[in-house]
Amino acid sequence: MPKRSTVPNRGFRVADQIQRDLSELIARELKDPRVGMVTLNAVEVTPDYAHAKVFFSVLTGDPQATAEALNHAAGHLRNGLFKRLHIHTVPTLHFVFDRTTERAADMNALIAKAVASRSKDDDE
Repeated sequence: MPKRSTVPNRGFRVADQIQRDLSELIARELKDPRVGMVTLNAVEVTPDYAHAKVFFSVLTGDPQATAEALNHAAGHLRNGLFKRLHIHTVPTLHFVFDRTTERAADMNALIAKAVASRSKDDDE
């Protein structure tokens, strides 16, 4: 049976702290021109803290190029996290483009279209 943490929700708190620290590290220390306006949406940490999946979205630029740049700089960012976090294992970072905002915009457009066609049908 795996050993459970004595502190409740520790994994969530570690993930939140990683998200805050990574946001600051990316904004201040990452000089790669492929990384533009990046928003970190969520961080998922494995129970053993060995890996962290970092979900991000971009305001401008190519998401694929941004993902490549962030994954290329993952070692440097992990080293920066190591200096800031006070935990035994700092996870290996894996950056994944988050399409949630795109899907939400598409759904809003579909809803607006349905509402417009329904109000047009009601008028007739």
